[in-house]
Amino acid sequence: MPFVLDASIAACWAFEDEDHPVAAVALERIRTDEARAPSLWWFEVRNTLLVNERRGRLTEADVAAFLRGLSRLGVTLDRTPDEAALLALARRHRLTVYDASYLELTQREGIPLATLDSELANAARAEKLPLIGAAPAP
Repeated sequence: MPFVLDASIAACWAFEDEDHPVAAVALERIRTDEARAPSLWWFEVRNTLLVNERRGRLTEADVAAFLRGLSRLGVTLDRTPDEAALLALARRHRLTVYDASYLELTQREGIPLATLDSELANAARAEKLPLIGAAPAP
C-alpha cells in the first residue's frame, strides 16, 4: 500500500547516528511500496542535507551518495494539491502550508503518513488519518 513520506523521515535516513522506529518502518515499506510526497519534499530534503553539510555533519560526497540512494527508492512527487483543503487543514491545525501539504496528500489519497514531526502527527490523528508505525485506533 502506498504511503506519504515526510521529509523528516528521509532526513533521519541520511544520518548514521539517528535512528527512529517510525523511520525504520518507513524504510522497510519503501522497499516494496510506493512512497508519495508533495513536490516541496524534493526541496526540503536537499535543504536539510545542505544545511548539515555546512555544519560539518555531512560531506559533499555523503550528500551525493545519499541522494543517489534516495533516487533508487522511487518517491513519486505530487504536484496537484487541493488548495482549499490544504489551507483549511493549515488553519484548523495551525500548521505551516508546507506541513499541511503532507496532511492534505494523506487525506486526498487515503493512505498512511510517515512523519517524525509531532505537530503533523497530532494533526493527522485529529483528522483520523493513518500514521506509519502508529498503533491502530481502537
